[in-house]
Amino acid sequence: MTRREKIEAMLADDPNDNFLRYSLAMELRSEGANAKSLEIFDALMKETPPFVQAFFMSAQLLVDIDEIEQARTHLRDGIDQARAQGDAHAAAEMSDLLATLGEMGEL
Repeated sequence: MTRREKIEAMLADDPNDNFLRYSLAMELRSEGANAKSLEIFDALMKETPPFVQAFFMSAQLLVDIDEIEQARTHLRDGIDQARAQGDAHAAAEMSDLLATLGEMGEL
């Protein structure tokens, strides 16, 4: 059984587990299933409260596929959410990535 299959089996038992959903998105990303991975990240970003890590990882994936403007949007939204949830570490990581994206062209 692959790692993805194990995660999917656990999700069958608990489909609302955000960490498992995030793990599945990460596994799909590693398999090159970018569209499906982004779909899961997007759903996690719309949760209440939003799953902060999804903003950062989706932005990284968007950079990988040369969707820089969308990555910037995810990062800005993620920074706001991280701050609202008191996650200064995540906000700082996203701020650092956002700063490096300025080197990839003007906003």
